Amino acid sequence: MAEKRPVKITETILRDAHQSLIATRMPTEEMLPIIDTMDKVGYYSVECWGGATFDASLRFLKEDPWERLRKLRDGFKNTKLQMLFRGQNILGYSHYSDDVVEYFVQKSIANGIDIIRIFDCLNDLRNLETAVKAANKEKGHAQIALSYTLGDAYTLDYWKETAKRIEDMGANSLCIKDMAGLLTPYKATELVQALREGTDIPIDLHTHYTSGVASMTYLKAVEAGCDIIDTAISPFSMGTAQPATEVMVETFKGTEYDTGLDQKLLKEVADYFKPYREECLANGLLNPKVMGVNINTLIYQVPGGMLSNLVSQLDEMGASDKFDQVLEEVPRVRKDFGEPPLVTPSSQIVGTQAVLNVVMGERYKMINQQAKDLLAGKYGQTVKPFDKEVQKKAIGDEEPITCRPADLLEPSLDKFEKECAQWKQQDEDVLTYALFPQVAKEFFEYREAQQTKVDLSVADKENGAYPV
Repeated sequence: MAEKRPVKITETILRDAHQSLIATRMPTEEMLPIIDTMDKVGYYSVECWGGATFDASLRFLKEDPWERLRKLRDGFKNTKLQMLFRGQNILGYSHYSDDVVEYFVQKSIANGIDIIRIFDCLNDLRNLETAVKAANKEKGHAQIALSYTLGDAYTLDYWKETAKRIEDMGANSLCIKDMAGLLTPYKATELVQALREGTDIPIDLHTHYTSGVASMTYLKAVEAGCDIIDTAISPFSMGTAQPATEVMVETFKGTEYDTGLDQKLLKEVADYFKPYREECLANGLLNPKVMGVNINTLIYQVPGGMLSNLVSQLDEMGASDKFDQVLEEVPRVRKDFGEPPLVTPSSQIVGTQAVLNVVMGERYKMINQQAKDLLAGKYGQTVKPFDKEVQKKAIGDEEPITCRPADLLEPSLDKFEKECAQWKQQDEDVLTYALFPQVAKEFFEYREAQQTKVDLSVADKENGAYPV
């Protein structure tokens, strides 16, 4: 009998599953009634915060994301809570100064987060250092995610060496973040085995069902030594989300990888979310188009969310007929831009530039500001060099930066404190404002108009300022 090596399950229903399928529109009140049952399942962790949830809570749901986190923490007595954190971008789309990053990590952990999954859109590890050090300082679990992609530079040696650097940085675990569903089953075997040679820390695999291979990829990855997989309860699984939790639990049942999770409890969780799924289908929030297999993902390496962005951009420009041309242009732009992985915000930068190149009828006739910043080194270092001609067209004679971009940023927490003083009800409000000033201002004004107050009895009052 083989030695038991149960695979651990991270449940994504409260973050990535609904971010991928219904644009992060699940309100907190929809989550709270099922928490007690979910807490009994025995998940390794529940991913419930970060990513786009912070922005969407404020912008569309008129909810305070910090209050959501505190309510979830209050309900989950036995389960680790996990968030997604964009390195020096935190949960926004540009780099923030180190003091803001440190304070955000501190407040996330103080309000209930156990595991912080930290990634950078370029896999520039310099952009992760501050967040990892802060998580370690606060006794949180720092999981560093490698944004998985394909290309000449992304060899098994590249991944193995990067994994070793990640372990040396102080990461508690490593995540293969396959945001586009590009990792095929036998490539997963090779990749996990290579990472196992390079590091001793636990390996988590996160993928999406977009290209139709994710369940098979999980199976081969676990057999190769992967410790944790990310899954979504069945009503919000598959399509552009993750494989179904129940299916993967049943797959490993009775084997050395048996999760030990109870299918009866999982059925209760699934039954709870089924009516909400039907509601989302009825009101158009869940588009059946995102539930199918999109083989373009494997051909063009475009994540599901990026595909829908391209469609809407072209619709707005009255150029829907140019969709196929844009898809063919994306890999060319990506190559010109140093072959970055396509994940927020690099996916938006490359995608928007591809749209401009096709719609304008001339490549790089118009270059958007984010693309100029990328080519100026303001997002960090890409694994391959930029195309010199494209770079010159974008930034002229400007000298691109080669240092860690945040080294050029002055501390800014005090400035944000002053700017949002009139609306501040809790310490966390300054971080909300720092990330999304305009959206935060509108939310704070809405909060005042509703005459709702932050419940300070459950707010974090001990960590008033980040200890430098």
